[in-house]
Amino acid sequence: MTQIAGILLQGFAAAQTTAAPHKEPMRPEKGNYVVSSSNGTACLLASMGLQLNITFNSVSQNKTVRNIVNLQPNVTKSSGSCDADTASLQLSTDAEKTNVTFFFFLNTTSNKYHLSNVSLSAAWPDMKEPVSADNSSLDFLRGTLGYSYMCREQQTLTVSPDLSINTFQVQVQPFGVSGDQFGAAEECQLDEDDMLIPIIVGAALAGLVLIVLLAYLIGRKRSHAGYQTI
Repeated sequence: MTQIAGILLQGFAAAQTTAAPHKEPMRPEKGNYVVSSSNGTACLLASMGLQLNITFNSVSQNKTVRNIVNLQPNVTKSSGSCDADTASLQLSTDAEKTNVTFFFFLNTTSNKYHLSNVSLSAAWPDMKEPVSADNSSLDFLRGTLGYSYMCREQQTLTVSPDLSINTFQVQVQPFGVSGDQFGAAEECQLDEDDMLIPIIVGAALAGLVLIVLLAYLIGRKRSHAGYQTI
């Protein structure tokens, strides 16, 4: 009896000290960001929800953890710059403790642009040391000069083993902005696939209905042909 009570007490103590599983944050709020040129006109437009996936050494847990944090637009400051073939968007939040910068490159021969570089620095209270990541060989968010890139579906941009960024409902135009408005949107493959599935299903259902109707008409015709005149 004493042994059973001891086991129960140990189990109760273990239950008290076991940490609750980490819950992922909800879908991030979409922020609207504008970078202006030296003459005050918009040269880069971005509208998107952002979620940071960062791996770091935790002080409180004394181990390496992976934390998912939403960027809150209402406490995020934006800045950046625009040149003939390069443009950047820097987002800073948490009193400068998190800085992420997106760099875009324009191929002036093909008039195609893409996200070529992402850099991040973060110094959160629970980090044993600040985290930084930088990758200048990326090829995401590809678009055409004068057009905006759009993707409603969630995408994951892998920057480094310690950093990836989830984007939600993204629309961005880093070059060829006219009238402070997005140009016509070029949709991502994920959105096109998402639209294609209902079309395929609808076509399959229509084909099935047609087959059933033809089978019914053929069967009816054969039944009439089998009648004999008395």
